[in-house]
Amino acid sequence: MNYRGIEYSIAVTPTPGVWKWQFRIGEEVKTGKTETRIGLLAVRRVQMRIDRALKLAESAPTT
Repeated sequence: MNYRGIEYSIAVTPTPGVWKWQFRIGEEVKTGKTETRIGLLAVRRVQMRIDRALKLAESAPTT
């Protein structure tokens, strides 16, 4: 899937109600899990993480 130019993946785990996700910004790969029974909510949570990561990358000083 793609959100704001960031490619991400999300998949259900064998544990009911747990989703694992992954995305990459530059060379940094972020991974994690979220708990919800609603697939669209899991997607939204990953998108919110992407927003946070983009905001941090934007405000980080470049050297």
